[in-house]
Amino acid sequence: MRRHTLTAIAALLAACSGPDPVADHSRLQQQPAQHDTAPAHRLMLEEIRRSGPPYVSERVMTVMEKVARHEFVTPRQRRVAYDNRPLPIGAGQTISQPYIVALMTDLAGVDAESVVLEVGTGSGYQAAVLAELAGHVYTIEIIDMLAERAAATLDRLGYDNVSVRAGDGYAGWPENAPFDAILVTAAPETVPQPLIDQLAVGGRLVIPVGPEGRTQILQVLTKLEDGSINTNNVAPVIFVPFTRD
Repeated sequence: MRRHTLTAIAALLAACSGPDPVADHSRLQQQPAQHDTAPAHRLMLEEIRRSGPPYVSERVMTVMEKVARHEFVTPRQRRVAYDNRPLPIGAGQTISQPYIVALMTDLAGVDAESVVLEVGTGSGYQAAVLAELAGHVYTIEIIDMLAERAAATLDRLGYDNVSVRAGDGYAGWPENAPFDAILVTAAPETVPQPLIDQLAVGGRLVIPVGPEGRTQILQVLTKLEDGSINTNNVAPVIFVPFTRD
């Protein structure tokens, strides 16, 4: 489940939109960005708005403005924290491209009542963005060091509605299922059945699917009332492969 998008490389095939309510979890969150990061943060937001299709809703853009990406990168990367591209975070992993973080958040369609599962915590940045909108976020990271660091960062920034654990995300987090949304930040060749099983009726699973080293498809799977799955192909992407213990 090692994660994080390298780049989005093509246009929308079909888009999903989310509800309007925004959870109020920003009260204690990140310290105001240092003055010298503000211009770069604004440029990042402008670039995300121009990216697509698929385009990102202003509801999610508001959250992207709140969350300080420089808090989630290594000290060496702070100078380029607001570049709209992946950045290394250690252990051979990266923090995802901001446009992809925003797009996947938008596609998940979460609101203040949503319980969300993220598979692939990485730096904790995607979890923080989700936590601004959702009721609670559960996030799993296969690399112990990254899980510990992300948990410490999220705690320091006041995200008390995020639970982090180290482990293999293929099995999901069954004791807290069902989930209103599940986001997977690495590409398996097929969708893990345990994640489908843990999706609530009406819930969305946002996941890149495809072979390692080739173009994959970002998909949104929605569970219908009868338990069947509707699959929406959104856009070609390239993610790192989903790995297991």
